[in-house]
Amino acid sequence: MAYQTYPTAPAPAPGAEQTRTRPRILPGFGLRGPKREKHVLNPEDLGAMAFPVGDDGVVIGVDPQQQPAVLGLFRPTSYDLVLVGGVWTAQIIALRAAATGARIAVETARPQLWAPMAQAAGGGQPCVTVHQVGRLGPQGASVASPVLVVRDLGARPPRSRLSAAPWQTTLTLLPYLGPNASRVLNAADLVGLQRISPQEAELVGRVLSLGDQDVASLPTLGEDITLWATRMRRQYVRTVAGQAETQVLGAPRRMD
Repeated sequence: MAYQTYPTAPAPAPGAEQTRTRPRILPGFGLRGPKREKHVLNPEDLGAMAFPVGDDGVVIGVDPQQQPAVLGLFRPTSYDLVLVGGVWTAQIIALRAAATGARIAVETARPQLWAPMAQAAGGGQPCVTVHQVGRLGPQGASVASPVLVVRDLGARPPRSRLSAAPWQTTLTLLPYLGPNASRVLNAADLVGLQRISPQEAELVGRVLSLGDQDVASLPTLGEDITLWATRMRRQYVRTVAGQAETQVLGAPRRMD
């Protein structure tokens, strides 16, 4: 920041009445300080000031440019996600959402897959709870206490008994696409796609209006790659687990 000095009033003539004058301070510029060289940034240097951050939310991996991929999970309206993939990726998202202070409620027919993660999360605090099918009650989500509801109920999940609520996000995990896949995908605000069969890729391509290149790539995705898509945008994300996450969840895997 550059400081500017201002001329002082001339000294009074001998014998003249001595008057005390206040320092001249211009509003908004603060106190006078030492004069420094101005800091100048050329237009071509502005690109160097970019930071690899996206919208606020949960970092779910890195994009093809190796920049952090951030998913804004919690919003002042209800938000529905569908992940056609493995438990490993869903648990990574749940753990990272819990690390931001959210509560995680898991409704599952496979509690043995979720219990170790729930026990490890939160350092003993009940930030992740596991519920039997149909036993998940209202969660009381709020801006100060957002909730991620994970529904791990197979390829044909029943309709949720929970009412939509602000600051409550639902993540429905599908191991593969079942008979009612079109209904589930059409109702989602965001869809995550891991490796699926060519037939499933064709169905998803029609529902989400994916291009031929994306449809062809879905059956070949790696264990840690997810295509997150809406009807307007696409983003491939590679999920990189930290050391603590790997200790709890193991290596990336598409099938469980």
